[in-house]
Amino acid sequence: MTETATSDPTLDIKGTVAIVLDGIDREREREIISRRFGLYDRKETLEQIGELLGITRERVRQLEKAILIRLKITTEEGHDEMAKTEKEIIQHLSEMGRVARVKDLSEKIKPGADARDHAHVAFIAELAPHLSIIDENDHYHQSVGLKEYHDDVKIKKNIDEVLATIKEHGEPLTIQELHEKLRHEHPSHVEALARSSKHIANLKEKWGLTKWPTVNPKNIRDKIYAILSENGKPMHFSKVAESIKSSDFKRRNVTTQAIHNELIKDNRFVLIGRGIYALKEWGYNSGTVADIITDILKKEGPLHRDEIVRKVLKKRQVKETTILLNLQSKPQFKRVSRATYGLNDATKTTAKEK
Repeated sequence: MTETATSDPTLDIKGTVAIVLDGIDREREREIISRRFGLYDRKETLEQIGELLGITRERVRQLEKAILIRLKITTEEGHDEMAKTEKEIIQHLSEMGRVARVKDLSEKIKPGADARDHAHVAFIAELAPHLSIIDENDHYHQSVGLKEYHDDVKIKKNIDEVLATIKEHGEPLTIQELHEKLRHEHPSHVEALARSSKHIANLKEKWGLTKWPTVNPKNIRDKIYAILSENGKPMHFSKVAESIKSSDFKRRNVTTQAIHNELIKDNRFVLIGRGIYALKEWGYNSGTVADIITDILKKEGPLHRDEIVRKVLKKRQVKETTILLNLQSKPQFKRVSRATYGLNDATKTTAKEK
């Protein structure tokens, strides 16, 4: 879902919130709601508000619940500003896949929205009769959905279904691929659900679990892994560094030497040529050219030098002369016939003992 955020000059969320708060007669009750939702400052806990007002935590909870019930009743009975604001939010949600993180919805309404703007949108969604609100926890981002299609329970169920599909697939997918595996009308709905999960991340149109470095790289090594995975073939460490610097990663300003150092340390990466690295999962093993030749001859016995060269070049990006020089100069190899090489007896014995 690639939409350009555009502000809506007709939608005054803050103004609507102010009108709603003005409808609360008692100052203490306005204080409770403002602080609990973080409408003018950071969100505060029941304990913090209780200490400020000189009442118990439980009393704050009771008052908050009672105030919200009254405000919801007023909204349902008819509140011009709330109705207008809700209608505009519904239009935005319809364009965003019927569900959206509060953060994304706020940005859609007002590019550059800050924490206060997010709080105002969440407060309106809490009161609006045609919207469902999902509170933030360890599994879900604070999100809003269209109640016409799903209540908060159904939205969570759908988010969990998207997550389970990704887990079952076992590797990142595009939204279109995810959509084909699920029963939703449009890919935008699948993307909206995926964005609402704290266990799903995306990178360059690929979606996967947050613990997968290919979609959620957390350190330099993970970023290297993501770059190599996307490239799909070996790269020189300088090219890896350039790709990271031009990427959308956070903290991408790293030195080429730092990249090289991390490539050396991590066994996920295999040096296959002069400064060229590949992923071990592609079938590459660590070792020198001589080690690679030894492994080939152990498995297949004596081979013509051209065949040895061909097999080594599948595993290493080196010059042909380097391979031939190893065959001729390393003591573990011997020529057994014209242009044909095998392992010497000592190497064979060692291989059998292993």
